[in-house]
Amino acid sequence: MTKQESFIEAVKLSFDKEVIKKLVFSRPKESEISKVSARLVLHRGRRMLAFEYSLPGNTVSHKNVGEGELESFLSELLGEYSQANLLTTAGDVEWKVSKSGKEALLGQDKLKNKLDSEAVGFEAAIEALDNKKNYLLSGSETFLIKLGISDKNGRVHDKRQGKFRQICRFLEIVEDVYHELPKDGDVTVYDLCCGKSYLSFAVYYYLTERKGRRVRMLGIDLKRDCINWCSELASSLGYVGMTFVTDDVRNTPKGVTPDMVISLHACDIATDIVINRAMELGAKVILSTPCCHRHINDKISAGELSFVTDYPHLTNKLGDVLTDAIRVARLEAEGYSVAALELVDPDDTPKNTLIKAIKKGSPKEEKRARYEAILDFVLGEKKNEYLKNI
Repeated sequence: MTKQESFIEAVKLSFDKEVIKKLVFSRPKESEISKVSARLVLHRGRRMLAFEYSLPGNTVSHKNVGEGELESFLSELLGEYSQANLLTTAGDVEWKVSKSGKEALLGQDKLKNKLDSEAVGFEAAIEALDNKKNYLLSGSETFLIKLGISDKNGRVHDKRQGKFRQICRFLEIVEDVYHELPKDGDVTVYDLCCGKSYLSFAVYYYLTERKGRRVRMLGIDLKRDCINWCSELASSLGYVGMTFVTDDVRNTPKGVTPDMVISLHACDIATDIVINRAMELGAKVILSTPCCHRHINDKISAGELSFVTDYPHLTNKLGDVLTDAIRVARLEAEGYSVAALELVDPDDTPKNTLIKAIKKGSPKEEKRARYEAILDFVLGEKKNEYLKNI
């Protein structure tokens, strides 16, 4: 057995014994991903390693790997990195390759002997991914009960677990950008195309109850029944800083510059309208999770992409990526620092991309030129048609 294979066996044994605290891959051979780390989690009753990739631009991506695919996945990763460290509650193992190609493995035998000993108990390091302690919310918050996410005892309904995770993950991102908001005074937040305003109520609660801030929250949507329902709920909760209006988001008043604009699953070009309106208003932070992407599908004109666009199903998938990439380029052209993140597990919803944009300066000519070049390449003569209603 090679040293690499022995390291994989150590990881698998530690996985089986549930003692992995952290697994780290470093010193990449060629990859732009500087580091990959993983922790042991319990997700929906299944043990998994939750991998986090450190990407260029201070962004990250995630992937959960189950027991069945663990060996092949680890073997592939070890081929891309020159060092791997396994940290467990029973001891650590290090695998590394020198510049000359010589392998070294440290601590594997000692760890194996400990884990094989039935006389010794070890602290389990597995993290219950669905455990409430890992979230910013417990589920017992009054607004979650009134929204139908939790029952009257504060237990999250089984069928609403996905929505609960989505809300909690969104609040983690709000917490991440909190330092970009004003340090004192009111915080002004707009939820454009707010629908039933799950995020509005969550963000309002987080900023007022957790951060002790006074918040002015405006929710806008064309659905009158949703707006009436949200207004009544805000009143019943005593959320005096919340206002809901039935209107087109294009008519969002210009008198106030929002500190943050949020939007969840605004359909098709509605997301573009939200982003454009947020930029027009000068929003400091924009957090938008797009929905469907039909608008671009019949307008992709790049001949180089015909090997994809010849197939409708693949065109739909390509349309998702191209639309969000165009949105990112547009925001960057207007002076925003942008990241495209995975909001939640795709098992919860396939609509799980979140665009996070933070205003850093004035519009950039070189970024504008890049944005125009992207439009010309993807859309060609259909560019104006694509932009007409956005």
